[in-house]
Amino acid sequence: MADLGKDYGANGSDPKNIQDLTTFVQNLLQQMQDKFQVMSDQIITRIDDMGNRIDDLEKNIADLMTQAGVEDGRV
Repeated sequence: MADLGKDYGANGSDPKNIQDLTTFVQNLLQQMQDKFQVMSDQIITRIDDMGNRIDDLEKNIADLMTQAGVEDGRV
């Protein structure tokens, strides 16, 4: 990317280099978007897993309370 300036023509622009830069930036943005999507999917999966674990924990606590003869959360 440092070489973009050395080949500029008299009008200050070189379509090939500008096109290469545009392509590079588009590819970089697409890669960033893909990485953010993967991270987002991983976060959502982890949140879903935590929700399932919390549900299981609540059920286990309710079962233990029933076995201990506790009703309505009072001893």
